[in-house]
Amino acid sequence: MSRPPLSAATAGHVLVADDDLELCEIITLRLQAHGMRVSSVSTGPQALTAIERGDVDAMVLDLRLGDSDGLEVLAQARERALDLPVVVLTAHGTIETAVEAMSRGAYGFLTKPFQDHELVQKLRHALERSALRREVADLRRIVAGGPRERLSGSSAAITRVREDIARVAPSEASVLLLGESGTGKELAARLLHALSRRAEGPFVAINCGALPPELLESELFGHVEGAFTAATQAREGLFGAARGGTLFLDEVGETPARVQIKLLRVLQERRYTRLGSNTGEEVDVRVVAATNRDLREEVEERRFREDLYYRLCVVPIVMPPLRERAEDIPVLAQLFLERAATRNGLRVPRMDGKALQALQAYPWPGNVRELANIMEAAVLLSPTEELRGEHLMHFVQRSQSPAPSIGGNPAVPAPPVPPGADTPLPTLREARDAFERGYLIDVLRRSGGNVSAAARMAGRNRTDFYELLRRHGLSAGDFKDAPFGTGR
Repeated sequence: MSRPPLSAATAGHVLVADDDLELCEIITLRLQAHGMRVSSVSTGPQALTAIERGDVDAMVLDLRLGDSDGLEVLAQARERALDLPVVVLTAHGTIETAVEAMSRGAYGFLTKPFQDHELVQKLRHALERSALRREVADLRRIVAGGPRERLSGSSAAITRVREDIARVAPSEASVLLLGESGTGKELAARLLHALSRRAEGPFVAINCGALPPELLESELFGHVEGAFTAATQAREGLFGAARGGTLFLDEVGETPARVQIKLLRVLQERRYTRLGSNTGEEVDVRVVAATNRDLREEVEERRFREDLYYRLCVVPIVMPPLRERAEDIPVLAQLFLERAATRNGLRVPRMDGKALQALQAYPWPGNVRELANIMEAAVLLSPTEELRGEHLMHFVQRSQSPAPSIGGNPAVPAPPVPPGADTPLPTLREARDAFERGYLIDVLRRSGGNVSAAARMAGRNRTDFYELLRRHGLSAGDFKDAPFGTGR
């Protein structure tokens, strides 16, 4: 007796990847008869492109796919969609091939010729499992109080980040997220957790620069009753609260020295001790850290322990600044407009062509966070239902703080004034900072605000150079003709 078609909730979208077009058509008709939505491709790159769109629930993959190696396509498909069930087909089936396919994450394996009911049964189970996983994920999102975020965009820069996260997430390696403020480091940390084996456990985050040393130590490691004056009851601490999950140490470069020592011991020995206790406890957490500082320079300046740096930076992932992924700006801007409108019960304003051009040309020193804030201001304050370039100029200029002027340009910071004869001698650090800031301004002027050229002139890589600019409150966009936001 044949089983009824799948319900709408579990029917799902099946991608058939096979260079035998006649077989593709036959499989498509059979699966559609069982209530499944089917699309087909004939090459490996086409299959991977379809998966990247994010709406494929299961895949049927021929191991001989034209010029592509089916096993390699399988591996890349799993990198792009970790939970995607893939049923592998081959006319050259061997035990070795089957074992290799299953070891790379295949959900099932069929040798041609195969019976229709075998393929349908495997796909039914795969789709039902996918539907159940989605339902559980939806329930978790409701309990968590909001939708799961994504690292949106199709640029090469953000695609590399997503690929790196997909590769490293299943491991237990410590990850250090690097990049400027507002680039989405916490979002990346949450994605690492969601794709890890610890996804069922808690995700616990702490900003290491937001608390004084004594309180940070207590928050991380906990304390027993009476450990200090205010310790009226025992506290577990975040290493305990994150047990079985992920602990995210944001702004780890701000961690005071005495806490750094304890963090190092925890990462080395996988044990920690609560304040006031003599009993060690096992650590069962995956540590992900983030910083917008150049930790290598912090190590050189002896402000950050070198041994702790190497413990945290097993796998470094650099979050690109928004100006380096300008092609993603229209998608992100529309996403933030829609979210802001929904949150405030308003209609989503339309953006004209000049508004999009202006968005892509602006350097976004505050990165994705600044874009989200500007889009919310646009939703709330736009005088018309169409968001034009001049409206964006108004919102951006309102968000910029005034700065001393050079040559009539109020957005370009003034260089440091060298101390005169009657001026107290600065400290060595103050003198160095003053020289460094003046040097950066000179380099930016000579390069016309081109960061790549400026970094080469300064003998630094782009990431280090951006960190220097951030530390001195400088923006490369202030030294070239930007469409808006520079005060010109």
